[in-house]
Amino acid sequence: MNDELLDIHPTALLYPNVRIGSKSRVGAYSIIGEPSRGKEPGSVPTSIGSDSTIHSHTVIYAGNTIGSNFQTGHKVNIREDNTVGNNVSIGTHSIIEHHVKIADNVRIHSSVFIPEYSILEEGAWIGPGVFFTNAIHPLCPRVKECLKGPIIKRNAKVGANATLLPGITIGEMAVIGAGSVVTSDVAPRAVVAGNPARQIKNIDDLTCPFDLCEKPYE
Repeated sequence: MNDELLDIHPTALLYPNVRIGSKSRVGAYSIIGEPSRGKEPGSVPTSIGSDSTIHSHTVIYAGNTIGSNFQTGHKVNIREDNTVGNNVSIGTHSIIEHHVKIADNVRIHSSVFIPEYSILEEGAWIGPGVFFTNAIHPLCPRVKECLKGPIIKRNAKVGANATLLPGITIGEMAVIGAGSVVTSDVAPRAVVAGNPARQIKNIDDLTCPFDLCEKPYE
């Protein structure tokens, strides 16, 4: 653990083999380096970069590699063996399962569920209440052999309360409308909405309803 931490609340629990960068804050009742089932405490390293803020009651399991300027809301749960880039924010009550890859500058809002083997590329934006899925046939005896979460490409945006089915790809700069159920791949720069989600326009067709700019996305 880095001795230059800005603030660790006295009720926070940091397991052995945890390293947190300078000028970071760990809030009340947070747990960092929680061992996964079958692992001994401290047997797997956990690292969080500098200038990070871990808000109260967050649990981060051992084996995570997290970049700088990381931030969680309250009661975030991050399971083991994930890779998280710089400038990533994960909102209150969100759950990140294991073996997830999150690139730089990703924003995940509150009450989001991201399951194993999902990939979020740089600049992806995930609205509140979004659910990813990764099991095509739940309870199939061989379900663990084919788990695959969605792939969210660079700068794609997923609106509030959308549901994404396993293994689909959301293309670069695409926009998923709020409440959509996305059952198949989405093309780059497409705007989709509905259940099942259908393309309704391209982002180049979007305009600002408040006349603040000509195009919200270039």
